[in-house]
Amino acid sequence: MDRRVPVLVTGGAGYIGSHAVLALKDAGFAVAVVDNLTTGFRWAIPDDVPFYEGDVADGGLIDRIVAEQGIGGIMHFAGSIIVPESVEKPLDYYLNNTVKSRSLIESAVRNGVKHFIFSSTAAVYGIPEQVPVDEDSAKVPINPYGTSKLMTELMLRDVAAAHPINYGCLRYFNVAGADPQARTGQSTAGATHLIKVAVEAAIGQRAGVAVYGTDYPTPDGTGVRDYIHVSDLAGAHVLALRHLIDNPETSLTLNCGYNRGFSVLEVLDAVERVAGVALQRTMSPRRAGDPPALVSENRRIVETFGWQPRYGNLDTIVGHALAWERKLASRRAAAEPALA
Repeated sequence: MDRRVPVLVTGGAGYIGSHAVLALKDAGFAVAVVDNLTTGFRWAIPDDVPFYEGDVADGGLIDRIVAEQGIGGIMHFAGSIIVPESVEKPLDYYLNNTVKSRSLIESAVRNGVKHFIFSSTAAVYGIPEQVPVDEDSAKVPINPYGTSKLMTELMLRDVAAAHPINYGCLRYFNVAGADPQARTGQSTAGATHLIKVAVEAAIGQRAGVAVYGTDYPTPDGTGVRDYIHVSDLAGAHVLALRHLIDNPETSLTLNCGYNRGFSVLEVLDAVERVAGVALQRTMSPRRAGDPPALVSENRRIVETFGWQPRYGNLDTIVGHALAWERKLASRRAAAEPALA
């Protein structure tokens, strides 16, 4: 059986999507990308990957891509991902993450696409009753970001029951790091991911790091998260796609994390350790929509297809993020006009 159907990656010019493109190419898949470049970068897509600039809700565009590229699977990363922003702008999140996903799913069904992998989130769990949290835990999101993603999961469940399509919902915990070969990384200006912010501060791109919440019921009072290396996450997508191809009657819902949590202060300590600098830390109030702790129970993904993370060490994650941040800084410096 040929397990390498052509794949359309939505949001493939963004952080996680660009890593998935590399992982798919490295695994021998034909890949095409659609991205509206709102937060993505055209340079993040390899030159030999067909690129379409546009919106995933443009059904005519999706029809054309599927026809031109012979698409058999979709990996859907396009969407909005900032939790506090979702609290401030809920309608934007329901449009970008739910309404447009519905349109894309409809396009997949209309065009006979058989496999659909969805970029979901641990935010669907809200504040879990116990940590680590497994896939069967209650889904009670506490912010519109989590709710908008959960609604798309439910749509996929119902569509797969009615049409010849299977799906994988991969619930990410905190994604961090960068491609070990420094081919791509988190490049969005103003990104809110902790490790991204901290390594920016470590190389002088920010004055310091704000610690949001010091009174959580955690060992040091700061939020605890399960940080997963973006390349390990991308590898999990390839494994999930192969599983869907080999098992067309089954679908997947899987946590993507390491079953290990680190507090904000532990992460900042790691950045200082790897970068060899001291960070200016500002203790700030909690942000709306942030749970105290969110750590993955990852037994299901390990047992389903033998997923073995390669970059699970926190210092390794930080080191790759730091190397990418330095490369970005060099790129910016080279692009700036010389002073007269």
